[in-house]
Amino acid sequence: MNDDLAAQLEPLHRDAFGWALHCCGGNLSQAEDVLQNAYVKIAEGRARPSGRSSLKTWWFGVIKFTAREEFRRHRSYQALSLRFWQGLPERPAPPQHAPHAIELDEEASQLREALQQLSARQAEVLHLVFYQDLSLSAVAMVLGVSIGSVRQHYDRGKARLRELLKTAHANAHD
Repeated sequence: MNDDLAAQLEPLHRDAFGWALHCCGGNLSQAEDVLQNAYVKIAEGRARPSGRSSLKTWWFGVIKFTAREEFRRHRSYQALSLRFWQGLPERPAPPQHAPHAIELDEEASQLREALQQLSARQAEVLHLVFYQDLSLSAVAMVLGVSIGSVRQHYDRGKARLRELLKTAHANAHD
């Protein structure tokens, strides 16, 4: 990785880790692996900015693609492990990953729960818009979908989130 690109990516690291954490369903160790592998892709020259989008948009796309690769690789490994262990008298339980979450106040907890009830695509779009401050067109580039699809998920996700939070607020005050 050239020094100029490294210097440009450094201020994005915190946001990039947040996006990797989202892409990995909140699993801290998986997010660390995904982000490290995304950096390795850049260092090895397997991922280079094309100039068609902002650096942040391109970088988040690399992270999303790397997370998908890791998920497929992990799923293939699990399938192979399952075949290996089938028929043996005792099969060890798969490793459990403890959730790594910071305890937040009641409103933040309600928001987190509401976000988990959205579809995966709606949650991704809202995360990129609200937490990463990307435009809808940049979100479309990161996710590799049309701008119309992003707008639809954005609008429906916001409406559903509003509905869920209103219900949670009403239940909390009953």
